[in-house]
Amino acid sequence: MPPQLFLALTLFSLIASFTPGPNNLMVMASGVNFGPKRSLAHVAGVCIGFTVMVLLVGLGLGFLFETAPVLYPIIKYAGIAYLLYLAWKIANAGPVEDAAGTSRPLTFLQAAAFQWVNPKGWTMAVGAIAAYAAILAYPFNIVVIAAIFGVTCVMSTLTWLGLGTVMRRFIRTPGAARAFNVSMALLLAASIVPVLLEG
Repeated sequence: MPPQLFLALTLFSLIASFTPGPNNLMVMASGVNFGPKRSLAHVAGVCIGFTVMVLLVGLGLGFLFETAPVLYPIIKYAGIAYLLYLAWKIANAGPVEDAAGTSRPLTFLQAAAFQWVNPKGWTMAVGAIAAYAAILAYPFNIVVIAAIFGVTCVMSTLTWLGLGTVMRRFIRTPGAARAFNVSMALLLAASIVPVLLEG
């Protein structure tokens, strides 16, 4: 395993995982609205779902997109529609104190399934497989890439959840909660712009 390629892949994974995106924004909003304990299933769904996605993309799903390119815009626009729906749900989440109310965090399965329509996730997975496949012989290279992304995903989502949990202490009034939720919803919706501008 070339050490410089391993370091480059790790750096790419850290930067891609920690930068704001749909997963991180939703996990932070979940930390604010529901606290860390109720958000752990969401975090686990993101990390396991994304790691499995990287593995499957590397093991051949990417080939399917090359042979049937019509699938890419379908996934892309389904992802955009779902992101807008999630932004609407975040904007309309109840106040922080309403922990027993009708609002609830994403479940493990919902968060895992979301990875398949997350445009940033697809970009990260395909980009990593394409750029760093030479790290080892196939299929071990795919396993290593997926494992590195799995570890950095855990680190980043727990960091963003921690940030949301700290912010939860200061967002006590219904007005502050509403302002935070609307801001997170707008940021989530804004994360769609690069996807729409993509050639």
